[in-house]
Amino acid sequence: MIAEELINHMIPPLKITDDAHKAIVWMEEFRCLHLPVVEDGQLLGFISEEIILESNDIERTLADFDLVGKQCIVQLDSHFYDILKVAGDNKLQIVAVLNEEQKYTGVITVQDIMISFAQTASVQMQGGILVLSMDLIDYSLAEISRYVEENNAKVISSLMVEDPMDKGKIKLTLKINQVELTRIVATLERFGYRVIGRYQETHNDTGEKDKIDMLLRYLDI
Repeated sequence: MIAEELINHMIPPLKITDDAHKAIVWMEEFRCLHLPVVEDGQLLGFISEEIILESNDIERTLADFDLVGKQCIVQLDSHFYDILKVAGDNKLQIVAVLNEEQKYTGVITVQDIMISFAQTASVQMQGGILVLSMDLIDYSLAEISRYVEENNAKVISSLMVEDPMDKGKIKLTLKINQVELTRIVATLERFGYRVIGRYQETHNDTGEKDKIDMLLRYLDI
């Protein structure tokens, strides 16, 4: 997914001559914490309800406010990972999109990205999820995928984040195209990988069933 495919055409830009009251009304109508302010195709920044309320004057025009997020921009061909990074770096839930001439084209909200991501095959496909903890220097998705494939499964998506509690370590989340994870976990642990989370997997109740069958046979005697 790229920025051009994620633009929210329902959210309009404000003009520098609009007043703060109009901005507040639009933010409520479009359920946005920020709205872009554009003049002659140029993004001037974003206005927020918080900025307006701090001024205690909703009659002022937007030209009288210090706008934020002037660098919260991406290009039409930016990947959604890059869009999320820009939003995070600027601590905004909305990102402006510029065309090749650096003219304002529209905005993307983080919520729009999450909704689109939730519709991707890697999320929709049935499967189990494993979370591994390891030193960054030991990370090799190719090697991990090989161990998974040895158990007739595939890694259909992966997500790596730094461990905030342990510098130098990462947490690797894997989506695997099967829900029986026991053999995969055993293989990974045999090769030194530490599995710290297992989700959406089936649970083998064979042991409990065998105990129940033994009890029933005993009662029949």
